[in-house]
Amino acid sequence: MIQRIIVDADASPVINEIIDIAQQKMIEVLLVRNFNHFSHLIYPDFVKIQYVDDGLDSADYKIVQLSKPGDLVVTQDYGLASLLLNKDVIVMHHNGRQYTSDYIDQLLMMRHESSQLRQAGIRTKGPSKFTADHRRTFKKTLSALLND
Repeated sequence: MIQRIIVDADASPVINEIIDIAQQKMIEVLLVRNFNHFSHLIYPDFVKIQYVDDGLDSADYKIVQLSKPGDLVVTQDYGLASLLLNKDVIVMHHNGRQYTSDYIDQLLMMRHESSQLRQAGIRTKGPSKFTADHRRTFKKTLSALLND
């Protein structure tokens, strides 16, 4: 059973959906952001915000430090996902896809190959645009995970 949802919140397009669904299930939400993404938004009491320094991967390191079995983490970062899977944390992408040990190595290899191509001066495609279908899939997957 999921105890808490931790969100890599610097660029997550599904924060409102997470909060809405978590409220229905009475599950705590922790948004981890760096200070570059400071917000004056007021969230419900069950939503906490952890700000971190503006360093490279600062939010990722804090999420690894704070997460524990029973948590669900929402991130688009494959490297962070791979670290969390080793901690028995459930990890999902904001497009609704759940990361698993079965394919995280493939994602990391693709990321590495793209990086090598960019360093060689070859243009690569970025992530696909976030769509309404992605949002619906995310909500459906998150609701299913919280109902288990």
